[in-house]
Amino acid sequence: MERIEKFHGNNHYEIDLPNGNLHVFANPDIYQSFDSRPFEMADNNLIIPRNVYMSYTPDAHVGIGTCIGTTAVWNMKDGFVSPSIVGVDIGCGMRVHTTPLHKKDIQDKGVRRALIKTIEKYVPTNERTNSHYVDIDIREVVKYGLRGLPSAYVPHEQWLTHVEQSTFKYDHQYLDKLPDDIHKYAHGQLGTLGGGNHFIEILYLEIEEAQKDLATQWGLFDGQVIVMIHSGSRAWGAKLGQEYTKLFRASMFNWGIENPDRSLIYAPISSDEGQSYLNLMYSALNFAVSNRHMIAFGVREAFRELFGGEIEFPVLYDLMHNYALKEYHRNEAMLVHRKGATRALPPGHFLNTAAYRETGHPALIPGSMGTSSYIMIGKEEGTKNFYSICHGAGRARSRKATKELVTVDEFQRSMKVGSDEEILVNHRSLATILDECPQAYKDVDQIIDSVVGASLADVVATCKPMAAIKGV
Repeated sequence: MERIEKFHGNNHYEIDLPNGNLHVFANPDIYQSFDSRPFEMADNNLIIPRNVYMSYTPDAHVGIGTCIGTTAVWNMKDGFVSPSIVGVDIGCGMRVHTTPLHKKDIQDKGVRRALIKTIEKYVPTNERTNSHYVDIDIREVVKYGLRGLPSAYVPHEQWLTHVEQSTFKYDHQYLDKLPDDIHKYAHGQLGTLGGGNHFIEILYLEIEEAQKDLATQWGLFDGQVIVMIHSGSRAWGAKLGQEYTKLFRASMFNWGIENPDRSLIYAPISSDEGQSYLNLMYSALNFAVSNRHMIAFGVREAFRELFGGEIEFPVLYDLMHNYALKEYHRNEAMLVHRKGATRALPPGHFLNTAAYRETGHPALIPGSMGTSSYIMIGKEEGTKNFYSICHGAGRARSRKATKELVTVDEFQRSMKVGSDEEILVNHRSLATILDECPQAYKDVDQIIDSVVGASLADVVATCKPMAAIKGV
């Protein structure tokens, strides 16, 4: 496939492909690591008519139908929506809570092991274990998000305000289009972690010197223990995705639309299929933000059991990196798809939630297990990429290839096993989660260097891991 590359400086490449333009934000080393497949996938995506903009963040890698790490934009008035560019785990995202604890308070391995065990008591990590919150009405959650939770599960108003969005509004009549069994499956999963790359991590902060004032405004300090949560919409989003994959594929066949990649599905925003999917996607976003909220509620209970019932556990921020949102850019209403991409709004931007209107919101970027994660702040220059940055390190190799190429000994060394700085995990054997080892992912420091060098965002704090909890 022919492609013409232009380098705009500041880690910004523009590639002319047969079907349109792709922007890539990556430093030279990361850019050179891309093989031909991501560009082929981008060209397939650009077959979708009237695309306004498409880009890859440096963590981009091959996914189903679309690369993870994609931002793709269409006008609301005549554009398209694609479940493939939203992703299969609708509403998957990040949440961070702060604590008053310092690294030294949990340095002892015995304390951290007790913390892991206690968190597992309150947060189901086994796929076969049901939710502890079966008293919560799932119908209220998918309709109203955090505003649909009983007040007993909202420790503070701040848990509702320091989030990307507490309620994603939509026409609830579309819920009648979903299969009846979706409620049964989802009811048992609210507040559960899930498997794959989902996790709860305990980390401590190293604040950037240039960002100390901002960090203080956000309630952050050097050595502070924080909790990072990564999960999504579980069975609700999965079932919805399955149903609409079949529906969109059948509609595309009836319309006579073909694409080289059968996994890529899309429909006009104004079509019945497009409107139905968009409305129900928002129900999955409501489930996802509520799921992370309830996971955090369980983690809070664990911290209070170990460190005292008065310990504060405020939410820093909750955001998503798999969704399509109506946003206003260039004085027009646009549908911005982010698949494995994080919105990072700068200070003063009108789309910021009220709590962060002045400072800009924290952008939460996890590393791979055993490596640093980051809290960042968006820059005004990010407008060139619709304020999208990376969502993590991004896989460098498949799960199968990782198991074939990486040894458990290598994994153990990366987790500092046996040392005082060992990153503890909830699995007895690292062999069971080898496919999630740091060697499966790109170098997160290179990813962050790419984003900073592209003037999309700056680092506020580096988060150093101390313990990780993965699904079983």
